[in-house]
Amino acid sequence: MAEVGSAHQRLRDHLHQTRLLGSISSALYYDQNTVMPAAGAAWRGEQLALLATQLHQRQSSDAYTDLLAAAEAELGPESSEANRRNLALLRLELERQRCLDPTLVAQLAKAQSRGNALWQEARRRNDFPSFAPALTELIALRREQASQLATAESIARSPWETLAQPFEPEISKARLQELFQPLQARIPALIERVNGAAPTPPEAVALPESIQEGLCSQLLDSWGYDPARCQRSRSAHPFSCTVGPDDFRITTRVVEGQPFSAFLATAHEWGHSLYEQGLPRHGDHYFPWPLGEATSMGVHESQSLFWECRVARGQAFAARWQPRFVQALGSDPWGGAHGFWRGLNPLRPGLIRVEADELSYTLHIVLRFALEQALLEEGLPVLELPAAWNRRMVELLGLTPPNDREGCLQDIHWAEGLFGYFPSYALGHLISAQVSETMEAQLGPIESLVASGEEARLRGWLAEQVWPLGRSVTGDQLVERVSGAPLSAEPFLRYLEEKVNRLLDEA
Repeated sequence: MAEVGSAHQRLRDHLHQTRLLGSISSALYYDQNTVMPAAGAAWRGEQLALLATQLHQRQSSDAYTDLLAAAEAELGPESSEANRRNLALLRLELERQRCLDPTLVAQLAKAQSRGNALWQEARRRNDFPSFAPALTELIALRREQASQLATAESIARSPWETLAQPFEPEISKARLQELFQPLQARIPALIERVNGAAPTPPEAVALPESIQEGLCSQLLDSWGYDPARCQRSRSAHPFSCTVGPDDFRITTRVVEGQPFSAFLATAHEWGHSLYEQGLPRHGDHYFPWPLGEATSMGVHESQSLFWECRVARGQAFAARWQPRFVQALGSDPWGGAHGFWRGLNPLRPGLIRVEADELSYTLHIVLRFALEQALLEEGLPVLELPAAWNRRMVELLGLTPPNDREGCLQDIHWAEGLFGYFPSYALGHLISAQVSETMEAQLGPIESLVASGEEARLRGWLAEQVWPLGRSVTGDQLVERVSGAPLSAEPFLRYLEEKVNRLLDEA
């Protein structure tokens, strides 16, 4: 621990104030997406722009630059590797921030808030043209941001790769293509097999909203939800948000005709929150430092997908929870635990990413990865996005969206200019599968542990092996450290093939 008054301590105090400002921005964002009235969007945009400007100033000022340099000068032979890594990460972020024009930072914050509001209304009305100008503005601003950030990069990166760095440090389009190519090559054959062999999917069950909400609460309670530190609300798009060291928020939504949507979204978002709660912050004293942040969004997604797919969609979990659903509903429309399990795993391609089965999900990401590059780097006009989206959906999944609400307007990410984020979802599936194989080698089958109600052992293993690494490593390095092998698509494909076999054999 640095002495009080040292440069390291003064840096820590500066970072603490910076994080307080950032947490205010997070709280306003959460409010905007949960309870803020639509008419408040313009004022909220100004609020967020002001905070973004102040944050940028704190993260790029001469005073902060001098403070970081003084802390770096204090490093000696006895300094810990953690201190060195923290300062290196702060230096990297400082150089990026100093490249950005403060005017651009404010413009982006306003455009993101405006894009969010216009997307929600355009999605509700199925009116892409009304959203197109906002998306056009965000693309132009993100291109300019990538151009400014490029001056801080030590290696040449494309605009898309530059924008992806905050989500997946050191990622490249070539690495993603290497990981995604086996998915594109082998998953379509699995989909074709399922389409040809699977029985008629069970009819959608009318599960009243109040029952869905009650079951979501039961799930959270069984997985360690602490109302003193956590909050669940409703939003148009489910998400997880950390406001402070002891303030964790998630949101879900109830989708008509999708009886498991809210339940599985709750499992997914709680997986995100568990990871945030398990990061190595050691209370307020560690909260300012970069090593207490998520390794990458791919690792983040691996944690949410583990709880959603490996646990909540598992056969053992279905056998345990089917009686709760039956008791809440007063009847058993699934015809037993097996039918309930099939309901949790409707292996058929769908139009909506967040409702997609495990088999087709990563192909949804391949589509978005290609279209992001087309918009940012290949000159695809925004007004041609719906047609390009629909063509790719036919090529990858054999489906044509009946409208833009179920097509290119379904996700919030582009409405906030989050280009470079989508591949993290597919990486999450790959990371989850490879880490799960290692977990099973050490603990035994996940299904056996879930069958006996031992989810706490799964959580404990992740808390020891994955969560403490924080930003001491990249996503690729984390996987290799935990599993002993480089990240590959093979474990995920093995998992998919085995699950398809079981679902079809037992149908």
